[in-house]
Amino acid sequence: MSGILAHSVALLADAGHNLGDVIGLGGAWLASWLGTRSPSSQYTYGLRRSSVLAALANAIILLVVTGGIAWEAILRLITPAPVHGMTIMLVAIGGIFVNGITAWLFMSGRKGDLNIKAAFLHMAADAMLALGVAVAGAVIMMTGWLRLDPAVSLILSIVIVLGTWSLLRDAVKLSLDAVPPGIDQQAVEAYLLSLPGISEVHDLHIWGLSTTETALTAHLVSDRMQNVDLLERVSHDVQDRFGIGHATIQLETPEAAHRCELRPAHIV
Repeated sequence: MSGILAHSVALLADAGHNLGDVIGLGGAWLASWLGTRSPSSQYTYGLRRSSVLAALANAIILLVVTGGIAWEAILRLITPAPVHGMTIMLVAIGGIFVNGITAWLFMSGRKGDLNIKAAFLHMAADAMLALGVAVAGAVIMMTGWLRLDPAVSLILSIVIVLGTWSLLRDAVKLSLDAVPPGIDQQAVEAYLLSLPGISEVHDLHIWGLSTTETALTAHLVSDRMQNVDLLERVSHDVQDRFGIGHATIQLETPEAAHRCELRPAHIV
């Protein structure tokens, strides 16, 4: 509302970014709640994947809003419109304090938790963006240079797009059952092949059940079909080594593996 009253696209860009943060937090909360629901006959994994959908929706909404603001900024560069520098500066200063205090609250836990570190960096970046808007408001007050407002808005839009692009990319990959970031499938396969009695690994799949949980399925070929302890060891080791908490392993004899229709790498 303050951006509209001040006729400032820079404030609108900053507000759009903050709106994206609110939507993201709301979506994350909703996805977290849905993820606690028990599996059903229709959703046998439960609703854990909702966290991926929430991240994808957040990225798309933020990019669409930013695109609209960037288009308005381009029009303002061509045809400047009067803006209220004082309003821009005061509102942005408020944003500096709110985002700065929030970042400070996350500061103590940023070293031990990746999610807290991401939140800290995000809030700190928001405070820096608000600082840029405040400086722009002060310069407009002193110089009357109206094109500074849309110019700052375009810079903010670029920063938002750069920060959102990785979120969109990772969300799309998880939606398409890609191997989650930080997991090397070749390393997992090498580990499975190193297990005693295992001569072959095929039909290996690794995907994200959610943004924080990873699943694995694989066929292990062994002539020691009585080796039940091996399955427990694999489940324990892939959790410790690769962070894969949901592993499903099928043991096959060499004869059964030869007949397995899922053996070729290109067959899913």
